[in-house]
Amino acid sequence: MDKPQKVNLQDKLALFSEHWSPKTVGRLNDYEIKVVKIQGEFVWHTHDDTDELFLVLDGQLTIQLRDQDVELGPGEMFIVPRGVEHCPRATGEVAALLIEPQGVVNTGNAGGALTAEPQSL
Repeated sequence: MDKPQKVNLQDKLALFSEHWSPKTVGRLNDYEIKVVKIQGEFVWHTHDDTDELFLVLDGQLTIQLRDQDVELGPGEMFIVPRGVEHCPRATGEVAALLIEPQGVVNTGNAGGALTAEPQSL
């Protein structure tokens, strides 16, 4: 078993610049804790088997749902329920923390060019 270590999220975010490419920074039971940089509009997608937590660390994030937009700022979080179609969007750069079961694909059922390969920092 590895020795537990603290994780500085700002240090981890400083290690990469690409958008829409979540990086795993920790594991909690069967869940991955990921940091991601977001800018522009993602793809409309769903995760049929899991909820998805977005916690904004820096910037302003909009989670578009088919019936409303959810606006998030630093220190605010939103949980997208499983099976709910959504599309994250950010005018400026956003740093966020995601908590998802291991193996969740960032583009859910949509696939495409923004699908990120699993990466750990």
